Amino acid sequence: MEQDLEDGVMLAEMADEEGDEGALEDARASLRGIKERAARAELEALLSGEADGNDAYLEVNSGAGGTESNDWAGMLLRMYSRWAKAHDYEVTIEAYEEGEQAGVKSATILISGPNAYGWLKSESGVHRLVRISPYDAAAKRHTSFASIGVSPVVDDAIEIDINPSDVRTDTYRASGAGGQHINKTDSAVRLTHIPTNTVVACQAGRSQHQNREQAWKMLRARLYELELQKREAVAQALADAKTDIGWGHQIRSYVLQPYQMVKDLRTEVETSDTQGVLDGDLDAFMGAALAARVGETRGSSTD
Repeated sequence: MEQDLEDGVMLAEMADEEGDEGALEDARASLRGIKERAARAELEALLSGEADGNDAYLEVNSGAGGTESNDWAGMLLRMYSRWAKAHDYEVTIEAYEEGEQAGVKSATILISGPNAYGWLKSESGVHRLVRISPYDAAAKRHTSFASIGVSPVVDDAIEIDINPSDVRTDTYRASGAGGQHINKTDSAVRLTHIPTNTVVACQAGRSQHQNREQAWKMLRARLYELELQKREAVAQALADAKTDIGWGHQIRSYVLQPYQMVKDLRTEVETSDTQGVLDGDLDAFMGAALAARVGETRGSSTD
């Protein structure tokens, strides 16, 4: 970045001397890009949690409201997938349950790349959408809710002991996008950790064995995330947000009618570029939440 900055300044000076407005604007754009990269790098330097550098599982669940909430859950799944791909992260669908008419009831994706969990961990909670419903012939305004849950992928360096007798295993036929065995064999696997009522499911593999192995990895990740929440003393707040997918628990509102605005209720960051956000432009929200989270941790340690 230092070299790019030096080159950008030199280009700007040369363009200014020659009166080349086109080249000068190119230099300005380059310098703006360097500024954004520097800001992101500064935030990434704050990702010091023990699992911040890991890959992440992101789970989407629709709230009450049938088709409306299912469609909103599908929009969120697309939003996070686009954010991930824009940052060169790999996205893999691990579980997918379609909505009856549109969208998804629930889905889990694996987002792989440096610091994926560190960036995404602040996205856990309830997300609220206000819009004119495309499914309402009367064109009335509707409010929909969906929840996001994020867990770090647990690598071999982190030991999570799970008593197999505490886990119930169910198999079922997969649905949605998948391989040639979809809806033909009971290859999908669902694990329930009875003491914590933690449920994970996987249907991405071509065999029940593959899905069972991946589901166990997902379960370890979820239980590890629960432990991290306890250590950060925010377990109750996050549990409340995930338990009741509705009013009073949302972390962010996406308003498309009667005006355009996305606002994070924790950091007060907002934008009128709703389409940009729904297309995956989430860095401003994630960065503010990360900075606030680090600030709170520093403040409590100082106290």
